[in-house]
Amino acid sequence: MVNSSLKMRIISELESLITQSCPNQKIQKKQKDLHVALLKRYYNAYDVSIDYFRRRITLNIVIDDTAYNPNIVNTYLPTFRADIHFISLKYFLKKCLEQDVRSLAFYASLLRMFSKEERELLVV
Repeated sequence: MVNSSLKMRIISELESLITQSCPNQKIQKKQKDLHVALLKRYYNAYDVSIDYFRRRITLNIVIDDTAYNPNIVNTYLPTFRADIHFISLKYFLKKCLEQDVRSLAFYASLLRMFSKEERELLVV
């Protein structure tokens, strides 16, 4: 079981990363990648498109995971196309955060990945 202080630290670090990645100006590619990764995880989607100007998210949600087999080419997966309107992307993404063990491990890997990229930029 994950320690509760570690759990809260991961969630708070990710929330601050989300806050930093949602400025009112132009969104950079790495920030968009973070947003897409969080939405894919939360909605179990395989195709996510974010229109920041119109404040819309379009995604294809996988309905049934049992049809997926990684050993063969999947020509058909039962999916549902959804269009979601958001008022504030920052608050919308924060509401998508889950606190189960698998999600926390995913969030920790995201934090490692994005903090590593920032350190590399500082070294150069």
